[in-house]
Amino acid sequence: MDTKPKPSTALPVEDLLPGGGFLLESAASKEIFTAERLNEDQRAFYRTAVDFVEKEIVPRHEAIEHKEAGLIPELLRKAGELGMHMIDIPEAFGGLGLDKTTSCLVSEAVARQGSFSVSLGAHNGIGMLPLVFFGSDAQKNHWLPQFADASKIGAYALTEPGSGSDALAAKTVAKLSDDGQHWILNGSKMWITNAKIADVFTVFAKIDGKKFSAFLVPADAEGLDIGRDEPKMGILGSNTCAMSFDNVKIPKDNLLGEEGKGHKIAFNILNMGRLRLGVAVMGGAKYVLGMAARYAKERKQFGSALSDFKAIQQKLADMAVRVYMVESTSYRTTGNVDAAMSKVDKNDPDRGQRIVEAIEEYNIEASIMKVSGSEALDFVADEAVQIHGGYGYSREYGVECAYRDSRINRIFEGTNEINRMLIPGTLLKRAMKGQLNILPVAQGIQDSLHRAASPVPALGDGPMAQEIQLAELVRRATTYTLATAAMKLMTELEKEQEQLMMLADMVIDAYTIDTVVRRAVQAQAEETEKRAELHRLIASIAANTIYENAMARARRIVVELFPDEDQYTRFMELKRLHLDVTQPLVPMKRRLAEAVVEADGYPLPYVS
Repeated sequence: MDTKPKPSTALPVEDLLPGGGFLLESAASKEIFTAERLNEDQRAFYRTAVDFVEKEIVPRHEAIEHKEAGLIPELLRKAGELGMHMIDIPEAFGGLGLDKTTSCLVSEAVARQGSFSVSLGAHNGIGMLPLVFFGSDAQKNHWLPQFADASKIGAYALTEPGSGSDALAAKTVAKLSDDGQHWILNGSKMWITNAKIADVFTVFAKIDGKKFSAFLVPADAEGLDIGRDEPKMGILGSNTCAMSFDNVKIPKDNLLGEEGKGHKIAFNILNMGRLRLGVAVMGGAKYVLGMAARYAKERKQFGSALSDFKAIQQKLADMAVRVYMVESTSYRTTGNVDAAMSKVDKNDPDRGQRIVEAIEEYNIEASIMKVSGSEALDFVADEAVQIHGGYGYSREYGVECAYRDSRINRIFEGTNEINRMLIPGTLLKRAMKGQLNILPVAQGIQDSLHRAASPVPALGDGPMAQEIQLAELVRRATTYTLATAAMKLMTELEKEQEQLMMLADMVIDAYTIDTVVRRAVQAQAEETEKRAELHRLIASIAANTIYENAMARARRIVVELFPDEDQYTRFMELKRLHLDVTQPLVPMKRRLAEAVVEADGYPLPYVS
């Protein structure tokens, strides 16, 4: 039997980098958490969630999409019976208090049906987590046991008609009643998931029109009106409504957290939402890849299965590579968060706040997960429709629904444009505060490039040596370009949104290439020979592709930054990070496609 010794399932604390720290260390030099290191309890939760979705959710797809009365609440309660809402609830309040990786694994499994996935995430994610992290003990004792079994359903009300991405521009107002015992809310919200079925909302409003704060608002509060169910392009089975508040009176104790600190709740819950969404869209992409692979194997054209055609094989391979890339960065990130959370003393009276800080530390990586994951799902869904041909445009086939459902993910939890601007912006803010040593590292790289002092790292002799070299070149090019842009534009950089978007894509490239190569290197010692070979194959395709894209982006940023002066010097510096990549990818993609077809989908499953 082809077996390897099982690795430790936890990320060594000494290998834990700070958020954004992947730009500071030589590529693939640190051990990372990977899907291969999931422990038995995590795999069991994943298996339970998959079984639940296959038995209870997928067979009821049409009923869900047509909003059969009472169905989503019933299914949420059934999920509660399996403990799926208890994962993030602390043991002290009747929950399981498990790690974020387990929580995200459930999100991945449930993503096989988009509408239910969204409803579940709105309940036990953004609907419940504000209470978990910021609620008083009295609030937690009252609500969390009911959230755990979904006898009460939660929702999150942040967005307003005039304030989407600009959440702090909210106009909903809260005023203290004359007797000082109640808050009176007036205003409106929109795009609120679960609005029709929720029992309690986390609502954001400005106290006296000034102090942005959060409140727990029961659905039966007098003056609260839920609008019609919005007709949407996709996720048809989830209800999405506008809400209005007309002198809605709630008890003073329903303030969540501190007055004027609502931004901490809103932004940190969005960070957690991005973590879970990044994993969920990856799970959706896996599911769609499976549909495409099975169809390609079964469908005959010109006397042969579609899967025999080289053009279709390239599509299947590209889809699998995108899934692997997002899967790798997703669980590296959740592993980082879990390792940071493990350092928080369980007896710390401020444990809740320390946990929030551990999650916030990796908000750059969470944004990367959200952006790359949502765009990977869109890519996979689009290619799956293409593989299906005309049938892909028919509602009789699942890829049609997947195509429509996928589109919202680039808007959820902060648009991809907002998240792209957050990535380099947060990196540079931390650098300016001395929290992240990017600028001195970048200066060292630039000095080396300027002197032409062996800027290309030597090719090692271990597994994946060529790919490690490419990853290191991308890291250096990204750090150099990020710092160059910061020094050139200074405080004006935040206004140069086009530059920020390109810089964000380079940071995403650097994180992704480092992660997939590191994962593949670890797999050589941890996986069976067959699976280790698949890791090498996928990581090599990914590394070569990312390297070429990243260097093209770096050159374009230099063109835009230096249209008149210093352009030649910067080009010459970047040129010293250039390698003529000669690895043919087509034969590798053919081999990968064979594995995808043989597996009826993604060829590296967590469980058999």
